[in-house]
Amino acid sequence: MLKLQGECWVITDAAAGNQRQALALAEHLQTPFRHLVLTPRAPWSWLAPRFSLGEPLVLPASQRKLFAPPWPSVAIGCGRAAALFTRLLRRLSLGQCYTVQILDPRIDPAHWDTVIAPRHDQLDGANVLQPLGSLNNVDDTWLADGRESCPQFAELPQPRIGVLLGGPRKGIALDAGYAQQLATRLLARQRQAGGSLLVLASRRTPPALIDMFRQHLQGVPGLVWAGRDDGRNPYPGVLGWADRLIVTPDSVNMLSEACAVGCPVQTFVMGSLPPKIARFHHSLREAGLLQDLDAPAPPEPAAPLRETAVIATELRERILRRKPG
Repeated sequence: MLKLQGECWVITDAAAGNQRQALALAEHLQTPFRHLVLTPRAPWSWLAPRFSLGEPLVLPASQRKLFAPPWPSVAIGCGRAAALFTRLLRRLSLGQCYTVQILDPRIDPAHWDTVIAPRHDQLDGANVLQPLGSLNNVDDTWLADGRESCPQFAELPQPRIGVLLGGPRKGIALDAGYAQQLATRLLARQRQAGGSLLVLASRRTPPALIDMFRQHLQGVPGLVWAGRDDGRNPYPGVLGWADRLIVTPDSVNMLSEACAVGCPVQTFVMGSLPPKIARFHHSLREAGLLQDLDAPAPPEPAAPLRETAVIATELRERILRRKPG
């Protein structure tokens, strides 16, 4: 395999989901990289990536030395704020930097060398790659490391059910009513089939939902983890040991990572979903990767959804055959 030359910059904001995608792609490219967490000032933060003038003033003074020459050979950005910097790099480097943007930048993808946007974004273009889900590092090695990091989960009764909680977003109300319904179903199934429940909250999960799960699941084997006060994040261990995963419907990243594990994945939906999320759910169901929580015993899943290595291989080939400038 030919190696890429020069340094790669990975540019994100502080959002964990954006960082996971961009870093996963960079690691699969197998080239040295540097991670820059950049925060544009207003008005650029409001208008990114559309407004790209006034480059010297985009960043606060404390961050300007990070975004300075020598420019990288490759830049990977994820998220709207990062899209401003990957767009700028194409001009600042005089076309010498190959620019990659993950997620729909909401403007013409021709501003970048390659855009990686999931199919449900419905973004077309000769330079657009369209995975089914989001990019991640979940594979057999990652899962084995997760099991090794949490050996105590081996002692939990099976089936071990991992429950991944997201948070409300526009068009999806993960409120107390939703939490009540989900917790009741989980508890009923555990009482019927036994096993354990490993519930993980995210940064977006409202405290009221976490409290409700703690109350409902008292005495049930497993855990409820919601942050540092509960100890080290056991997320890789939960995915590694899970016999089944239940994921709230709001997060493309969580659903994609769950579907990469290789165990049955279910979700609990109340009401309708926003169109883009609905398209994503439909694609997962068509691929045999996702079922409803209230469905009968889930069938054996299809092959795990592991797209990052394929995307990275295609991207590496595009970079190697490009003509700078």
